[in-house]
Amino acid sequence: MSDPSPQSSKSSMRWVPLLIVAALGVLLFAGVMLSRNPNREALPSPLIGKAAPAFRLPVLHEPGRMVTSDDLRGAPYLLNVWGSWCPACRDEHPVLTRFAESKRLRVIGFNWKDEHADAMRWLEQFGNPYFMVIADYDGKVAIDWGIYGAPETFLVDGKGIVRWKYVGPLTDEVIRDELLPKIDEMKVASR
Repeated sequence: MSDPSPQSSKSSMRWVPLLIVAALGVLLFAGVMLSRNPNREALPSPLIGKAAPAFRLPVLHEPGRMVTSDDLRGAPYLLNVWGSWCPACRDEHPVLTRFAESKRLRVIGFNWKDEHADAMRWLEQFGNPYFMVIADYDGKVAIDWGIYGAPETFLVDGKGIVRWKYVGPLTDEVIRDELLPKIDEMKVASR
């Protein structure tokens, strides 16, 4: 065989830019397809499968009463992080209320970095779906839970183990497709 001629090398080099553009197109297409994942904002929590962080917080409706993480053990619960300052919490509220009315689990409100009066006014205006609301006024307990926004929701089993976390407003679809199957898994595992 003979060496490729300079003209043949030049001819094959013309395809390099086209190959680069094609590769970028494939990456762009993959990115678009991944962005259609409705759960793309879900971040894995390092708490999944581990004990819920210990806490001792006041009850919103009884500021002199303190509740600890140990007090909540014995039955599963849904911990919903919310604040009166959170517009997405307002969108989530009717969905959360419907779920709470199903009485599948205790729904514990985790009022985060809120003013007491604002939180009370918000619940009076939109209704209180919570079994109990605990208040993390300074946000220190939220750090232990890895909370970085509201709303966020955690499913904790009766032994105090975090089983599921959702970032963003709960929707009927999220409850049907993600939360309820996790609750069923917990029931099977506890038998």
